[in-house]
Amino acid sequence: MKNIAKILVSIALILAFAVSVISCGGKKSDKNNGDSLTDVTVNIATLNGTTGFGMAKLMSDSKNGDTALKYNFEVQSDASVITGALANGDIDIAALPTNAAANLYAKTKGQIKILAVNTLGVLYVVTNKENSDIDSLEDLNGKTVYCPAQNPTFIFKGLCQKAGVNVTVDNTYVQPADLRTAVVAGKVDIAVLPEPMVTIAKSKNSDLSVAIDLTSEWDKHFEDGSLMQGCIVARTEFINENPKVVAKFLEEYKSSVNYVNESTESAAALIAEMGIFENANVAKAAIPKCNIKYIDGKAMADALSVFFGALHSINPAAVGGAVPDSGIYYNGNS
Repeated sequence: MKNIAKILVSIALILAFAVSVISCGGKKSDKNNGDSLTDVTVNIATLNGTTGFGMAKLMSDSKNGDTALKYNFEVQSDASVITGALANGDIDIAALPTNAAANLYAKTKGQIKILAVNTLGVLYVVTNKENSDIDSLEDLNGKTVYCPAQNPTFIFKGLCQKAGVNVTVDNTYVQPADLRTAVVAGKVDIAVLPEPMVTIAKSKNSDLSVAIDLTSEWDKHFEDGSLMQGCIVARTEFINENPKVVAKFLEEYKSSVNYVNESTESAAALIAEMGIFENANVAKAAIPKCNIKYIDGKAMADALSVFFGALHSINPAAVGGAVPDSGIYYNGNS
């Protein structure tokens, strides 16, 4: 009898251990496959300015506990800080310039994917009173134009090449905010600026005017509608481990973008409150000119592949040396 009792106790212990192992394994599987949305905290970084505008409502909803997912947000002013955080795994999802996404894809050998495009063309040539007669690219021939680094410079140089215009591009002011300050102070006569920097500059200096809309120029010289300056990316590993989380994020983010476009005044207040941009009134004035969109799937991939091809023809380094292959695009199954 004692032996039978010992055997029964041993069987019970083995069964209990097996159940424990199965249970633990089940939890790990749920988390890795994204089955339990609340098991994962999504770390998101966004740039201040236009690229981050569409995130404002989602950030506010998360702060108030009104989202399906758990989020941790941060706002940065330098894209290189965000790309570094993505590369080392500190950030899961981020809003970035499209050329930065292409470069990171090449640098990490496919360890990020573009989930959606969030910003189209937002660049304008701004001039002071002495250059108020400028209203075309041809009028810039022989002149010096100050331009922020990266995407704005690549886009502007490409347009000048297409138009056959000889322009000296000066990158003294690398960041758009620094160039805006120089324009307002009268240190710069002609500049390429993105929104909302254009709206800020004009509000501080009444002698400034918008001379050329570079999106309109792009559509003349390249494929219409292919100018795409901002996007949402995610780490490939995070997508693979949490597919349902990524799908839910995109659903919530798309709603946030729609809100920003449809409720300009309240969205502008949220943009300021969430630290994406400091001035709600300027944000309100700028939103209609910021081309904030949500484009995913095949439409995203088709248009971005054209844009990346154009950037590569302008300067291969703009996209990391080669046009990104189809693996860069998230299609809902990758």
